[in-house]
Amino acid sequence: MPRIFLIGQSALRSDYENVLATNGYSISKFDSLDKACANISDKIDLFVLDKKVSSSPAFRKFLKISRSVPKVILADSGQTKGMLQWLKEPLSYPLYVPGKKEFLFFIKRVLKETGMVLENSKLKNDLSQIRRELNFYEEISKALTSSLDLQDILEKIMEKVKDMTKAEAWSILLLDELTGELVFDKTAGRRSKRIQKFRLKVGEGIAGWVAQEGIPVIVPDVSKDTRFLGKIDTAIHFKTKSLMCVPIKSNEQILGVIEIVNKTTGEPFKKEDLDLLLRLVDEIAIAIERTSLYQKMTELAITDDLTKLFNTRYLNRTIEVEIQRASRYNTSVALIFMDIDHFKVINDSYGHLVGSKVLVEMGQLLLKSLRTIDIVARYGGDEFVVVLPQTPPQAAAHIAERMRKSIELFTFLKKEGYALKLTASFGVASFPESAQSKDELIRFADEAMYRVKYQTRNAVYAIV
Repeated sequence: MPRIFLIGQSALRSDYENVLATNGYSISKFDSLDKACANISDKIDLFVLDKKVSSSPAFRKFLKISRSVPKVILADSGQTKGMLQWLKEPLSYPLYVPGKKEFLFFIKRVLKETGMVLENSKLKNDLSQIRRELNFYEEISKALTSSLDLQDILEKIMEKVKDMTKAEAWSILLLDELTGELVFDKTAGRRSKRIQKFRLKVGEGIAGWVAQEGIPVIVPDVSKDTRFLGKIDTAIHFKTKSLMCVPIKSNEQILGVIEIVNKTTGEPFKKEDLDLLLRLVDEIAIAIERTSLYQKMTELAITDDLTKLFNTRYLNRTIEVEIQRASRYNTSVALIFMDIDHFKVINDSYGHLVGSKVLVEMGQLLLKSLRTIDIVARYGGDEFVVVLPQTPPQAAAHIAERMRKSIELFTFLKKEGYALKLTASFGVASFPESAQSKDELIRFADEAMYRVKYQTRNAVYAIV
């Protein structure tokens, strides 16, 4: 049942009221604009007003709160005086001293036309939204074909999502397969470097809850939600007001979650925003899956399955490149061969599973002893090789000695309850000081290591 407000003397005629009531309209009557403004809600379909109420002090306020509602303006003459300010407003229709039949006909016509205008406006908005979404899918397609870097792809996609949802900031948290924690993989607008150090357990915070339950949520006011973790905002000096959080799934498996934070308009997110994000999240999941698969394939091609260190294929290519660089710039490159002493005893005494865990822990210990430019590879079995770019023989020997001491002092598998003590034998060779080719560099370092292994063990021998 359409609801109509009759406001002002010309609109309060009994014959107008009777004809509207007879035809099933709901009527509210007000003799002043002030009183009408106090009762305006979002359920009003039409205003019928006396033109003269435009002189009321409440006129500007009325126009502001009623802009989307059609208005029939009643005038006692055909003069334009006092009518122009009404006609500047959208959905305003002048009517001059109508009889009750003409009045009813015009009311029906205005309501019908207004419905058509609103439907047309909705269709235009829907078409605009469809175009924006098609553009979004096109952007994703371009991103996926132009780059295989997950960080680059996510940033391009999420900046588009941010624009479409009119958001202030966003974050993508991906599930770490090893720890089972959510990691801030990519963020924007919220001091990304600071926030990336945080990890959330599944079930912790709003993002953790969404990952655990697999259910998207809108939180209009995070201060009223007990799941919200204020410590992150405090640490990065940010104020989260409202957010949307959506799970990223593939085959019902959780890959991570998306957080969209704070509308730039200051309003909370609405169902329409969530519906949009849910339509886009599948494309984001495809991007994550595709790039992650490519990265895993790349890592498998150059890394050792057990230790995740580089494998011999990558090692050989690295040595070739570093020798070429050393020749070009007249510098040195050193190679360290390392073999764990009596490793067979570990396997025989505790089993190969414990032996494998020792190798993993050894690899991590070696990494901590080296510079970021150095390369560590598993050569096979319990042998490791370290490439030291731009390193002369004496410096390489010192680095090998430092590694030897760190192994000797370290307690392996302490958390596992074994507390194993180990040592290792090291051999060092350098290009161009002792070796003149890649093959010679590998052979000399290997021979130097075996010289230690067959004599004292737990020592370093450098060919200088």
